[in-house]
Amino acid sequence: MNIAVTGSIATDHLATFPGRFTDQLLPEHLATISLSFLVDDLQVRSGGVAANICFGLGRLGLTPLLVGAAGTDFADHDARLRACGVNTAAVRRSTTRRTARFMCTTDTDHNQIASFYPGAMTEAREIDLAEVADRAGPLDLVLVGPDEPEAMVRHTRAARTAGIPLAADPSQQLARLERESARLLVDGARFLFTNAYESALLRQLTGWSEDEVLARVGTWIVTRGADGVSLLTAGRPAAHVPAVPTDRPVDPTGVGDAFRAGFLAGHARALPDERAAQLGCALAAVVLESTGTQEYTLRPGDLTDRLLRAYGPRAAQESGPWPGRRDTRPQPAPA
Repeated sequence: MNIAVTGSIATDHLATFPGRFTDQLLPEHLATISLSFLVDDLQVRSGGVAANICFGLGRLGLTPLLVGAAGTDFADHDARLRACGVNTAAVRRSTTRRTARFMCTTDTDHNQIASFYPGAMTEAREIDLAEVADRAGPLDLVLVGPDEPEAMVRHTRAARTAGIPLAADPSQQLARLERESARLLVDGARFLFTNAYESALLRQLTGWSEDEVLARVGTWIVTRGADGVSLLTAGRPAAHVPAVPTDRPVDPTGVGDAFRAGFLAGHARALPDERAAQLGCALAAVVLESTGTQEYTLRPGDLTDRLLRAYGPRAAQESGPWPGRRDTRPQPAPA
């Protein structure tokens, strides 16, 4: 299955605050808030929603097509992705801007405060998805992820014109989209991904009720963190998939992207939506146990074991083996 993932490519700056943000917030002074958090750790990692999803798909043995804009500093990130099986031929390389920056601080409750600098991502509007499809061959699915807003609209229209099934994942860019753009992105999507907060924001932005959204999409997938995932489809009772438990949580950054990668990989294998969501939850748990969004590896049988423990033998059997793909990057010589 030829899956194209459009959206952000970024460098992540991940900091850890050894306390709770809520302890520092004074309700009577929120109108004039001014805070600085002294952090314990800083990790600089490769990231970006589209790149993270493609990395996960590559780890699961697929060869996704990454569509986005990166900067003059993309070479190392590019090598990492290609080593994992990602096709980066459709990435636009800026000659003047650096790759986008995601700056995030996480507290002990795994709450996060983040900022995003678009950098080269502003050039994503120059990418022609029709030309990309001509070069890459027929596309079976296009995920339109958070990106430069004009690029998201352009990719959506191009996919619709070409008759390519769409997965809509507006994510952080919901706040930047106008009503008509948000409606365009949602209307007719085979899959719609949001988290619980974004689902409410989406309804407010589009002016559509939940039933009106469901009348326009195939399946609405709502991630709920430790509470799992809801699968909403018009005319059917909502299905709930519990999260895969872990007693080794490290960093929630990129967990939602890993879920999407697992879900899409399950869809590529023609799994039912519920089984695909279970696979997504299993990969999300792997990422939760690591720092960084593209630092994890998959041990042989790891996902199957997690599926077995969380959902039982039938789920593990029907999902099939997921051995993952070996990282082919040259390894450093021993010291």
